[in-house]
Amino acid sequence: MAVAKGNALGKLGKLTELRQRILFVVGALMVFRLGSFIPVPGVNPEAMTNLVNGNGLMDMFNMFSGGALERFSVFALGVIPYISASIVFQMMGAVVPSLQALRKEGEAGKRKMTAYTRYATVLLAGFQSFGIAVALQGQVAAGGAPVVYTPGFGFIFSSVVGLTAGTMFLMWLGEQMTERGIGNGISLLIFAGIVAGLPGAVVHTLGMANNGELSLLMLLVVFGLVLAVTAFVVFVERAQRRITVNYARRSGGQKAYQNQSSSLPLKINMSGVIPPIFASSLLMFPATAVSWFSTGHQSRWLQDLTQSLSPGNPLYEITFSVLVIGFAFFYTAIVFNAEETADNLKRSGALIPGIRPGKATGSYIDAVMTRLTAVGAIYLVLVCLVPSFMQQAWHVPFYFGGTSLLIVVVVVMDFTAQIQAHLVSHQYESLLKKANLRRS
Repeated sequence: MAVAKGNALGKLGKLTELRQRILFVVGALMVFRLGSFIPVPGVNPEAMTNLVNGNGLMDMFNMFSGGALERFSVFALGVIPYISASIVFQMMGAVVPSLQALRKEGEAGKRKMTAYTRYATVLLAGFQSFGIAVALQGQVAAGGAPVVYTPGFGFIFSSVVGLTAGTMFLMWLGEQMTERGIGNGISLLIFAGIVAGLPGAVVHTLGMANNGELSLLMLLVVFGLVLAVTAFVVFVERAQRRITVNYARRSGGQKAYQNQSSSLPLKINMSGVIPPIFASSLLMFPATAVSWFSTGHQSRWLQDLTQSLSPGNPLYEITFSVLVIGFAFFYTAIVFNAEETADNLKRSGALIPGIRPGKATGSYIDAVMTRLTAVGAIYLVLVCLVPSFMQQAWHVPFYFGGTSLLIVVVVVMDFTAQIQAHLVSHQYESLLKKANLRRS
């Protein structure tokens, strides 16, 4: 009994760090949800809700912010300015020599790049909040009520300060979640914003089915669509292209060698959910700004552009697809270097059968990775757009678009994988202690 009790307490102690990390993530998400209900002063909440609802782009942005936009909360901008700033510096880091040098400086260069990204986030959040505040002053809801009670300098100043501070706090909170919690903090914040509206959407859909507005067959189709897309995403995200690698190892004597075979795993979708997030963030604010400023006595072509940049229209879908494909190749090139991988294989005495070590190996790996990225980019476009096409064709109140569903599934997979990695790490430490290979 004493031994069993000691083993149980020992396992509980080993999982203390994991439990603390999970609790930190849960607490941070609670802070995020509470902050999304703190409004910026001076806005008519009912008029703001009526303005957001029914607008395709604003509805999408409101979903990503967890409903903070329709309440005009201090978190209304979400982490979109930070993501946009990260896009800019990642792209500049690939072409600007000074930033390329920073990327090669290791941890010190990474800290400088992070600082530059934060400064850019402040400027971008300030610019966007100023534009939103100025645009809202001239908006009138459907019932004729003004969105802003008292337009003027006071409202603009409080909006700029509140929204910019909210974005910077979310950026800091996401970084803390990454460092002290589990998973990528920014992705978890976006995940929480999307999932926050799911219970209400489910209740609304079931209410429509109960009232006869939605047939039972269509409800089953929606449920089956969600399961099918989820299963497809899980299958592709776990799929790998394994390149056989042979290692030559001396086993004794001057001419005795023994070959060991291994594999180099390459994911089909190396870029994850980054391309859809980047594409959505780039399309949201320009199109939303055009939508706000195209009212009143503006020219006809600006209003046509506004309509064309709304989800469901061909121009939006084509632009989104091109951006997703471009970012898939761009981000994969950033996170995976074929030449560096080939050099590492050569230094470790490994070679790919039939391929010369060095430059030829790098070219071969790069060609394989290019084909995989092309397949992964097409997969991202299909997952992001096909559910939206079905939603528009069947007029189904499907809360999740393809992009949202992809983000939710991939973030959950990454979160569970990191939890499993922590559990395996604890088990490995336990085995080392039992074998007396590490001092306690």
